Amino acid sequence: MDMMVLVQVLESTMRLATPLLFACLAGLISERAGVFDIGLEGKMLVAAFMAASIAFVSGNVWIGVVAAVGVSVLMSLMHGLASITFRGNQLISGVAINFLAAGITVVIAQNWFRQGGRTPSLSGNARMARIDLPFAEALRDVPVIGPIYHGILSGHALLVYVALLCVPLTWFMLFRTRFGLRLRAVGENPAAVDTAGVSVVGLRYAAVAICGVLCGLAGAYLSTGLSAGFVKDMTAGRGFIALAAMIFAKWRPWHALGAVFLFGLLEAVANRFQNIDILGVNLPVQAMQALPYILTVVILAGFVGKAIPPRAGGAAYVKEH
Repeated sequence: MDMMVLVQVLESTMRLATPLLFACLAGLISERAGVFDIGLEGKMLVAAFMAASIAFVSGNVWIGVVAAVGVSVLMSLMHGLASITFRGNQLISGVAINFLAAGITVVIAQNWFRQGGRTPSLSGNARMARIDLPFAEALRDVPVIGPIYHGILSGHALLVYVALLCVPLTWFMLFRTRFGLRLRAVGENPAAVDTAGVSVVGLRYAAVAICGVLCGLAGAYLSTGLSAGFVKDMTAGRGFIALAAMIFAKWRPWHALGAVFLFGLLEAVANRFQNIDILGVNLPVQAMQALPYILTVVILAGFVGKAIPPRAGGAAYVKEH
């Protein structure tokens, strides 16, 4: 593999890992507060549809992003209402969100646009513009620095850089702020937090709301930055891959960054190399495209037992009187 191909693969990895990173951090924050959320997929899907639809109608991608975040937060609050307020099963609530999203996006898209459950193609201001980092062009031909800074890091949509920025912000929020300390405590021992006079319900709702914001950004980037519109089931299991990455990272933000880049790299390699010869055996394109999903199964099978989730995760809190 020559340098040019390597740069192109890594540049593609940056783009493909972005929605996974948003979703992974979303699940991480929610589960750190004790609320398991397998509805990441559904929230991303609804957000992707809303972002593409509103961006097409308004001609402004950022109005679409705001709409995507709004609808994703709304679905997160629905999950919170079911699992926090009414103390329902968190896994069933997440599954319900996924089913609801898969059906309602296609039905509404068909009703609005009459294009078989998809939105019209986005162009102009309805798509996310690429941003050239300062001095990227001047450093283009500099050995080592040029390929990395100009070829890999520069030229992405704004949300790619926002996703990268969210990693240190999430780490700082969880481990260097009082809010983060309380959030983690709610996921480990909600009774102790309640005894200290802090609202367990309020903290868990805050966590699922933040989760909704991040899922909204993931979906918006998927349909207006990575693609040029919404198509049926376009998340293609990314929400579940993000959950696998979160488990692989053991609920730690910096480790999550490495995990999602591993998945993004596999997808980028699969897209770049449609057929690969291994020991004289030609792997078909379907085998290459299945690589991220195979890794998901391997991680879940090999690491679930070793990764210890928050102790109060998945359990509704009942206040003692």
